[in-house]
Amino acid sequence: GIKLLKENGIEPAVISARNSKSVNHRMKNLGVKHFYQGQSNKVVAFNELLEKLHISADEVAYMGDDVIDLPVMTKVGFAIAVANAHDLVKQNANLITQKNGGQGAVREVCDFILKAQGKFDKAMAPYLQ
Repeated sequence: GIKLLKENGIEPAVISARNSKSVNHRMKNLGVKHFYQGQSNKVVAFNELLEKLHISADEVAYMGDDVIDLPVMTKVGFAIAVANAHDLVKQNANLITQKNGGQGAVREVCDFILKAQGKFDKAMAPYLQ
């Protein structure tokens, strides 16, 4: 899903409160250039991303699962909560995924974004030949 976003001109970024060598390795393998770990205040990394990518907050879709995500979720154009997110996060989301975090929610959101931008069919075409 993340690779398909990149291939279709959508720049993914990850802001995590945790520090994880395995997640860091996975992000590198997926080619995610913008990966912030150990972020107790995600707004700082978010604002840095906006400046670096020359975009506004309303151009961003952001997916979260816990209250630490709310300060960013309330600023973006499209806020997404995973199915097993904290209730307050779900209440502040434009979309709640069908899948739980860690069980396909990221892929679900990647497909959703590609469909919303009219890029899904083209992205899937090579796999349907």
